[in-house]
Amino acid sequence: MTPIEVHGLRKTYGGFTAVDGISLSVAAGEIFALLGPNGAGKSTTIEILEGHRRRDSGDVLVLGEDPGLAGRRWRARIGIVLQTATDAADLTVRETVRHYARFYPTPRDPDEVIASVGLTSKAGALVRTLSGGQRRRVDVALGIIGNPALVFLDEPTTGFDPEARRQFWALIRSLAADGTTILLTTHYLDEAAALADRLAIIAGGRVVADGTPSTVGGLAQAQATVTWRDSAGLHEVRTDTPNTVVGTLPPDALDLQIRRPSLEDVYLDLIGARS
Repeated sequence: MTPIEVHGLRKTYGGFTAVDGISLSVAAGEIFALLGPNGAGKSTTIEILEGHRRRDSGDVLVLGEDPGLAGRRWRARIGIVLQTATDAADLTVRETVRHYARFYPTPRDPDEVIASVGLTSKAGALVRTLSGGQRRRVDVALGIIGNPALVFLDEPTTGFDPEARRQFWALIRSLAADGTTILLTTHYLDEAAALADRLAIIAGGRVVADGTPSTVGGLAQAQATVTWRDSAGLHEVRTDTPNTVVGTLPPDALDLQIRRPSLEDVYLDLIGARS
């Protein structure tokens, strides 16, 4: 079973089309990133997939069921980690996770979940005493305590320092390695490049490109830019064969740089063309 299958998804609000015929699929055990600027249709799409918003048209299957019709048993199989932190500030980490475990028919062991998110040493600490990164780990623990087959992660590392982000990335990779399918939304393109097996870029309610972080939007075939300075001034050449260009440079060439387009370059080109 493919965890997520979407074909021709549409949603309008009055005269505004928020989602305009989106199609995508997410494979089992995959980390899939959904990218796009604010207002592109990401949140509406995710809310429909989570069963929190009704669609106008299109076919949607999440874990084999229509999320608009699915019941409690289906909901117990998905985990949702929202952008905001948990409000259980006056409970300990262990109390919080054990409390949420009672909501599910076949939860994971709370202490094992706490260990999996790297909070064993903080299990007895009040949630309000934790750092931002540690509280985010509590959010993930609550998202996976029900032993979900699919987890939605909404902007998981917003406000993290670089070290906390790297630690969190390792946690996400470990979840995927255990077979959990993850749908990630993020504004950090380096995060998408580091984590995602595949991704889709949404602009104006449509998927404008999809693929792997190294191939999306023709990235693998994009030309390199070679720049250098010599007695005649500054030069810039776009080419498929930068090594050939370098081999023909004059002896007085200085400040040589070879730059290949990044995921950020492709992303900005794609959303800029539709802004």
